[in-house]
Amino acid sequence: MKAAVLHEVNQPLVIEDVSVPNPGPREVLIRTEVAGLCHSDLHFMEGLYPHPLPAVLGHESAGVVEKVGSDVNYVKPGDHVVTCLSVFCGTCDNCTTGRTVLCTDTTVKMLPGASNRLSWGRKEKLNQFLNLSSFAEQMLVHENAIVKIKKEMPLDLAALIGCGVITGYGAVVNTAKVTAGETVAVIGCGGVGMAAINGAQIAGAGRIIAIDTNPAKLQLATKLGATDIVDPARGDVVQQVRELTGGGVQHSFEVLGRKDTAEQAFAMLAAGGTATIVGMIPFGQKIELHGFDFLRERRIQGSSMGSNHFRVDMPRLVDFYMRGKLHLEDWISAKLKLSEINEGFANMKAGKTLRSVIMFDS
Repeated sequence: MKAAVLHEVNQPLVIEDVSVPNPGPREVLIRTEVAGLCHSDLHFMEGLYPHPLPAVLGHESAGVVEKVGSDVNYVKPGDHVVTCLSVFCGTCDNCTTGRTVLCTDTTVKMLPGASNRLSWGRKEKLNQFLNLSSFAEQMLVHENAIVKIKKEMPLDLAALIGCGVITGYGAVVNTAKVTAGETVAVIGCGGVGMAAINGAQIAGAGRIIAIDTNPAKLQLATKLGATDIVDPARGDVVQQVRELTGGGVQHSFEVLGRKDTAEQAFAMLAAGGTATIVGMIPFGQKIELHGFDFLRERRIQGSSMGSNHFRVDMPRLVDFYMRGKLHLEDWISAKLKLSEINEGFANMKAGKTLRSVIMFDS
């Protein structure tokens, strides 16, 4: 198969001929139909987060099952599936207490040797990325890394649910548990931020403030549910939010992964409010908060992949789309060939796109 390989950080991905074996007992071989380009991939490409190289990146994807291992009974060939990096073992302490998104045993029990399943050139080994590696024409994954979806759901839109949508929506609904009438601010209106805004609308938030410097993204945010917009270029973000709300918001969501915006998310809270950090702040970077603010019971927390239970959440998101509540068509800025992947990431970094997807049948 053809796959995009990262050989060195801060270097372009290289399209290589890669070999993939037949599935093991609990593995599934998927024909990749669509793979989204996510900022998380870019973090690893730029070395902001470490990962063994060379590796096939990509983790936001949808496809069709081609083969299944001998012990697989969840899916069969021909099924449509969405992948999720929140693969779960089902037996560790976190899994058995309902927090599968924080599974601690995915590589030890489930996927021994998975990082060495792919190969290229003279049988040189490739590392699998987040148990998926979807920048490739096929994916070999554990059955606990996929969810079966309705065939009526367009796969280009379904792929978005696999990371960006579940992360933003889940941060609002699962992690922060926003309830009807509460005030929400979302810092950053990329794909994950838009999902948080749309999710806040679905949850019934009374006021949803979208914060971004891009006028086009702010305009789309209002379509997805934002009741107010804030442009940081017009002055202090925290002050603008406090003036709009008369003292701060009950929930803030930071989705950019930056020190300054994480600190702003905490500073714009009303007493008793919660800041949820969704973005990937570069590895090793610290944030600074005013200790006094904790005396008013302000809280800050992280969110991993929207605290998802993806086999429950993703079919619900598909239903939301089918019923017109989740507005996915507006999110795809470009449909690319695998050979155009580096151009896609360049446009992402320049802020020119909301979400680009690789279409493997094009």
